[in-house]
Amino acid sequence: MITQSSFNSSAATDSRETTVRILVICLILLLAILHQDWWWWEAKEPLVFGFMPIGLAWHAGISLAAGLVGLVAVMFCWPDHLDDEEEEEAVAKTGKEEAS
Repeated sequence: MITQSSFNSSAATDSRETTVRILVICLILLLAILHQDWWWWEAKEPLVFGFMPIGLAWHAGISLAAGLVGLVAVMFCWPDHLDDEEEEEAVAKTGKEEAS
């Protein structure tokens, strides 16, 4: 039975999911812009950790940030219905194996 309180919590969840999706899209766009590092293009100094040119360190940081954004996208933006289908298929497969 759907009550007013469950409807409100559903609306709040949808609003939160939409906000997180917009945030992830903005972070991806920001990373795409920051990846174009014309400001470090010719720089050989300073060396990061004493051996890595600043431009290479910048790209290493962008790569780590992209991995974190990807993790956030999978954790918060992954469609739930895809996981439900996999679980149903696994249960159906297990049931067929037990029957034979």
